[in-house]
Amino acid sequence: MGDRQQAVDRVDVIMKQVAQVSTAPDLTSKELCQRIQRVAHHLETRLRRELAVFGIEPWEIELLASLRRVGPPHQVTAGSLQDIMQLTTGAVTKRVAALEKKGWVRREVDAGDRRQVLVCLTDEGEQRALEVFATKTETEARVLSALDLATQRRLNDDLRTLLIDLEGAVRT
Repeated sequence: MGDRQQAVDRVDVIMKQVAQVSTAPDLTSKELCQRIQRVAHHLETRLRRELAVFGIEPWEIELLASLRRVGPPHQVTAGSLQDIMQLTTGAVTKRVAALEKKGWVRREVDAGDRRQVLVCLTDEGEQRALEVFATKTETEARVLSALDLATQRRLNDDLRTLLIDLEGAVRT
């Protein structure tokens, strides 16, 4: 592990250049943000490549997974989907429409409140999601495999602290 800590990554090179022109006293936050962005980019790129074999985009599996997680009958309001996926109303509408065309979701009017639209996972959508969940999980594990489980847990705890500060705690 000692050799690995001595290695230089692209962010180190970028930050050395930034430090030469920056007047900021500490660039640690910038350095961390650069690394988070680059890791997210690598994860997104690999997920797209792995999921392309199944003819599904990462956003499609995330929407299907969001519906599946709520348990039977696997339906939520469009507004709840907007909150879960952190999207605008228009983006949710567009994505739901695309998956509805594929037969993976359907929209229904909420019988309890006719102003609400429910987005429901179809049997075909659930089947499609189950086909690719393992591949997605395996890809995520491969991307993070350079970090042992203790490090992954510590990063999870630290990033949870940051997200709670940015988004607030969630009641379960």
